[in-house]
Amino acid sequence: MPPEAAAFPVPREPKRLPAAWRAPLATLAAAALALVLACLGAWSAMAHQWWNIDTYNHLLLVPLIIAWLVALKEEALARLAPQPFLPGLIGVAAGLTLWRAGEGLGINLVAQAGAVGALQAAAITILGLRVAIVLALPIAFAAFLVPFGDEIIPPLQSITAEIAIALTHASGIPARIEGIYIDTPAGLFVVAEACSGVKFLIAMVTLGVLVCATRFTRWRTRAAFMAACVIVPVLANGVRAFATIYVAQYVGAEKATGFDHIVYGWVFFAIIIAVLLGAAWRFVEREPEDYGWPLAAIENWGWVRRLEAHSFAPGSAAAAIIALAGVAALSLLL
Repeated sequence: MPPEAAAFPVPREPKRLPAAWRAPLATLAAAALALVLACLGAWSAMAHQWWNIDTYNHLLLVPLIIAWLVALKEEALARLAPQPFLPGLIGVAAGLTLWRAGEGLGINLVAQAGAVGALQAAAITILGLRVAIVLALPIAFAAFLVPFGDEIIPPLQSITAEIAIALTHASGIPARIEGIYIDTPAGLFVVAEACSGVKFLIAMVTLGVLVCATRFTRWRTRAAFMAACVIVPVLANGVRAFATIYVAQYVGAEKATGFDHIVYGWVFFAIIIAVLLGAAWRFVEREPEDYGWPLAAIENWGWVRRLEAHSFAPGSAAAAIIALAGVAALSLLL
């Protein structure tokens, strides 16, 4: 007896890119390439930090997260046709101006924020206002491509040292503190930059924003979870520093420090993430694909229709962005 046809699922045909999207996506790719080349120094510096500095290694996942967020809106996007948005060029110009100011002042953070901002504005310009509203989360999430956090390392070192010394005293171990230096019978411990917890904190804030935007709808829940994503990592890092000091009293400072790096790098971070996500699970209010505003709601916004009157052709949009990128690049030579 031949097997039933149902036993052999028919493979899905790959979905074709709607014709209305082909020209806008091609022009967006050309405009994005021009902007990256114009701001190549900033993008190269960011790529170096993502790949070579462990504080920012998690940012390598940001492009993948953005792609996932866009894919979640596949059905809604298939019902739209990109309509280039002329006022978006103001955002492109503003981003390039910020990048140029950062380059001129030698402030990498400002230059990198401008480079990313120009790319975000280019997406809004070419894909149009309505598409940009549907993709507001992935477009905004691109801001996390900018490596930030070095500015908060000194205060984090001080907070970690204060938590560690308080717990050390509570455990009965004699110790004294001077700034970020903690002197104990087992030796002198320093809360170095690598031990400040900045890597842990930045990664948790990035994850927190993603969870809040895709899983929660109430602002009170979002605020509580984001507060937890800031407070818990800071407190946990202080506990980790104390644990290193405590263990060192029995096994020696060198062994305790080596063990700390292994546990903190591979186990401790994962446990804290699991605890936070587990605690938040019962408060989940929607599925990830339901993030943002539905098309029906956007359709009822009169201001969207009014602003969409300021449109122009995809080719003209790309040409304008490429021209702005060229002017910005030439400005470095003047």
